[in-house]
Amino acid sequence: MSQTQTHAGLARLQIAQRVAQDLQDGAVVNLGIGMPELVANFVPKDREIRYHSENGVLGFGAIAAKGEEDPELINAGKKPITLLPGAAFFHQADSFAMIRGGHIDVCILGAMQVAENGDIANWSTGAADAIPAVGGAMDLVAGAREIWVMTDYTTRDGAPKLVTRCSYPLTGKAVVRRIYSNLAVIEVGDPGFIVKELAAGVSLERLQELTDAPLHVHVSEPPREILL
Repeated sequence: MSQTQTHAGLARLQIAQRVAQDLQDGAVVNLGIGMPELVANFVPKDREIRYHSENGVLGFGAIAAKGEEDPELINAGKKPITLLPGAAFFHQADSFAMIRGGHIDVCILGAMQVAENGDIANWSTGAADAIPAVGGAMDLVAGAREIWVMTDYTTRDGAPKLVTRCSYPLTGKAVVRRIYSNLAVIEVGDPGFIVKELAAGVSLERLQELTDAPLHVHVSEPPREILL
């Protein structure tokens, strides 16, 4: 499979916009490093979302425009950010107390693999030369009330990221509830991967070909097209 085929469907900013649509008013939302950082660019007009970063910021907004960056105002991924009214700063220890104390409503993470039972692997391939990078994810998967994954549906080589069982070292067991990707929106539950939405031009049959686990649909609620 070519890289063009692998990255068909929604662009990354579109995935971020789709994720933001499902955030509830008043939610405290931690954004993982990488693609999830883009979600901060979107806050539905009828809602207040408090984005949290484990380096000690609550209530930040979009990535800062080029030329308007403040080198002392960054997120956990070292990206320059902006602030929303009411934003707060605090010690990193207090930030992790929020995480470990169950005060984060939703954590949005990237993933290398997600298993059909909700296991997530997102810090190492387990290879001998792999650089461990678990960071705060081990605390977030244990402390946040819900874990959502935001990812390309497959690897750059076209290998499945949604699998029957993770082959990489786990970050957390049975924690993922939703997956937002360039090709589909999927819930994780009983009996496994449940397809809720499909990107335009993507069929359920094609999605199954790219998935190393059975996909399911509710007869009463067939997959609909992703709308932005």
